[in-house]
Amino acid sequence: MSNVVPKKAAVKKVAAKNAIKLKLSFHLKYKTHFGQVIYLYGNHPALGNNLIEKAIPMVYLNDDYWVLHVEVEAKPTDKVEYHYFILNEDGTKAFDAGNSQSITFNQINSKEIVLIDSWNFTGYKENAFYTAPFEKVLLTKSVKETAATEFDKNTTHVFRVKAPLLDTDQTICILGESSVVGAWDSTKAKTLNKIKGEQFFEIALDVQKSNFPFVYKYGIYNTKTKTFVAFEEGNNRVVYEPVGKDKLVIVNDGFVHLNAKQWKGAGVAIPVFSLRSKQSAGVGEFADIKKLVDWANQVGIKLIQILPINDTTATHTWMDSYPYAAISAFALHPMFIRLEDLFGKEQQKVLKPFQSEIEALNNLAEVDYEGVMKLKWEVLKLAYKENGEQVLSSADFAVYFEQNKNWLVSYSVFSYLRDLHGTVDFNQWPTNAVYDEKSIDALVKPGSKTFDAIAFFYYVQYQLHLQLLDATNYAHQHGVVVKGDIPIGVYRYGADAWQNRHLFHMDMQAGAPPDDFAIAGQNWGFPTYNWKVMAADGYAWWKSRFDQMKYYFDAFRIDHILGFFRIWSIPMHAVEGILGHFVPAIPVSINELNAKNIHVDHYRLTHPYINETILFQQFGYDNEIIKKDYLKSIGDGHYELLPAYKTQRQVETYFSFMPQDEWHDKIKQGLFNLISNVILIDDEKPHHFHFRFNMEQTSSFQHLDHSVKNALKELYVDYFFKRQDSAWEKEAMEKLPMLKLSTDMLICGEDLGLVPSCVPNVMYQLGMLSLEVQRMPKANEKMFFHPNDAPYLSVVTPSSHDTSTVRGWWEEDRAKTQLFYNNELGQWGEAPLHCEAWILKLILMQHLYSPAMWSIFQLQCYLGVDETIRRNEPDEERINIPANSKHYWRYRIHINLEDLILSKAFNQSWKVAIQSSGR
Repeated sequence: MSNVVPKKAAVKKVAAKNAIKLKLSFHLKYKTHFGQVIYLYGNHPALGNNLIEKAIPMVYLNDDYWVLHVEVEAKPTDKVEYHYFILNEDGTKAFDAGNSQSITFNQINSKEIVLIDSWNFTGYKENAFYTAPFEKVLLTKSVKETAATEFDKNTTHVFRVKAPLLDTDQTICILGESSVVGAWDSTKAKTLNKIKGEQFFEIALDVQKSNFPFVYKYGIYNTKTKTFVAFEEGNNRVVYEPVGKDKLVIVNDGFVHLNAKQWKGAGVAIPVFSLRSKQSAGVGEFADIKKLVDWANQVGIKLIQILPINDTTATHTWMDSYPYAAISAFALHPMFIRLEDLFGKEQQKVLKPFQSEIEALNNLAEVDYEGVMKLKWEVLKLAYKENGEQVLSSADFAVYFEQNKNWLVSYSVFSYLRDLHGTVDFNQWPTNAVYDEKSIDALVKPGSKTFDAIAFFYYVQYQLHLQLLDATNYAHQHGVVVKGDIPIGVYRYGADAWQNRHLFHMDMQAGAPPDDFAIAGQNWGFPTYNWKVMAADGYAWWKSRFDQMKYYFDAFRIDHILGFFRIWSIPMHAVEGILGHFVPAIPVSINELNAKNIHVDHYRLTHPYINETILFQQFGYDNEIIKKDYLKSIGDGHYELLPAYKTQRQVETYFSFMPQDEWHDKIKQGLFNLISNVILIDDEKPHHFHFRFNMEQTSSFQHLDHSVKNALKELYVDYFFKRQDSAWEKEAMEKLPMLKLSTDMLICGEDLGLVPSCVPNVMYQLGMLSLEVQRMPKANEKMFFHPNDAPYLSVVTPSSHDTSTVRGWWEEDRAKTQLFYNNELGQWGEAPLHCEAWILKLILMQHLYSPAMWSIFQLQCYLGVDETIRRNEPDEERINIPANSKHYWRYRIHINLEDLILSKAFNQSWKVAIQSSGR
């Protein structure tokens, strides 16, 4: 094995051609406001070689047009693609969408090309249909395509337009004043061709004998009946650019204005580990996705959504079951491997000794994470011994290695060192604690003592890649798209942080402020991002993540997209999320406090407020023990914590050596509460502060004077809900447009929690789908969100992996359930104690009839509408409890996918329901 060297993929050489010279005149229709400048860039040296920093500023012509004239030299076979962006006064950029603006020079017989373009606003809903799930899977059979149009010497004008949602027997036609386009006679409509490999329909015309302005309109034409169907909506279109000698005018008209029906789809959400088949080994596997696709086809589901599938192997214990704590943002988790697929038919006997263990694990109601991983590592090592050299010597692996070596090598070395030193904390490693390229090269050099052990991880990742690619290709072949999940953070002691420490703030922790589900906030433990450093190389690390995702996925969910606006940043000395604050955030100054007549001293507002009353409320009669062991008196019945217990981290460390019982847990939590009993948190800038979240609920606040409380409340509202918005919007608009530009996948944002008012507009501007959860309304005045109020570019769902299922939620709050039953479902009388099958079906049907593009339900919800199929106890359906940072992620569906596929009546009822809703 030590002599296996990944082969280099062959590079094809392109023969040079004779160059031609052309003048390109760009005319962009867009009404800017003062301070904006429009830039153009493209894949030609004269247009900046696709480098945004080399984009060319256009010239303001009038209120409606910006122009640019460029001389280019190119080969006849060249295809120039170009884009526009608007540079705003605040430095942010707004990019146009799509890839329809292009010139292929072998079509051209003129010396000048005038390109009249329409600004393609990213937020247009039509742009969603040119993303990967629609172009590659869902809309591939809709319209017949033809080869690129040949422009003859008489062609003066070329018209291009986009129409993504036509029926199979439809195309676009053009009619207008000129006889060239039918003189408004619909029987003489000219049809456009959908060009293969392009997003647009196109027609080439000779309009030399036509009057200008040239007036026209697009319409729909039935290619089967050869009849005109209908005009597009809106005003007539007009072209003012006349015919000229040696000049070709190309008009990019954007979208046809059709009041067409909206495309809508249904999806299923389930973690891969939660799947169950007769072939799996105690956990759902990539190969099981194919069975889920077979079921999805039976019921009319078009999308499968999964949780993150990256490797989380940090401790080799069940604590690694948390899918959002990946040790690599690129590597796949070995638990998803299908063991039998590692061996040829003649090698299957090697699995015989493991068969009873596989069956025992697969018969368990939940995932035994440690048992599964022990089995899989053992068999993977056996497979590597049997087949590793052959696999790693293959040409296909060489291609994979070349495409992934930027992360694969560092991840594999990291995994080797983790196991060698017995810890994932690279700071404790006796060697290689700091990533060094030369040292890594020595370790992975073929023939070195370490190469074989490191190459094992190459082998594992390649096998996982093949199995996942096989599963997602199967989904695509059967008309189903796959939606992945990008976690907002990375594990503190992972390969990414080890290799790219400069990209992270290792002295801070990411989390979320308190909410109804986690009253002390959430501390995910991840380092926060150093966005300034990431921006310096154009967010290359993030773009690499997207590139990795597109191997397998058509769409993805950005976990906690609010983190791109601001992140809840928690100091390392804190255990709970409650002591964090948003970064970036404009702090409150001492001058603002003074202006509000808040003359309370700094110590009182920024340190834990502890007196006799608070101690008794927190500890009861145990308060004497607390005063004796953990506090010191500062006079007048007030106390402060001893130096050894000043921070939550110190308290946590101390109690880790104490008996793990209810009494000690109570004391530890009580001390945590004392430490977080503050009103203000010091900013790094002297005499500036951040408000502690839920300030009014602290006993420190309750012990202030009434006038001081009112003044603090005013500042608190301004701090959290007013002053930050424009800064947070700018922060997001500096990052998200660049990232969206780098992928053709459909992007969905998980925009839940404390949502700044700027978020909906940013997501609309970027054409990103929002997430709408029925029990988590974004409007403060509402108790529930009604699916019928969803915007088109959104995903609606009644539950998620972070909440109880609908059945579980129904039993949590009787009063709330009653209101929901009467007001949201429109039912009379008393709500049933349990969520009966018909109630769940009614809730899901509400979502299916929503105007949202996607209705996505957890698999448990689909099963829940049939009392003969669903689990008896709804609490057993829950995947995660966010308030529990040590939750064991082990949920598995209780039914084999093979048996679910055979449930014909159940599947047919869902198929009818989904089809009747227009999905």
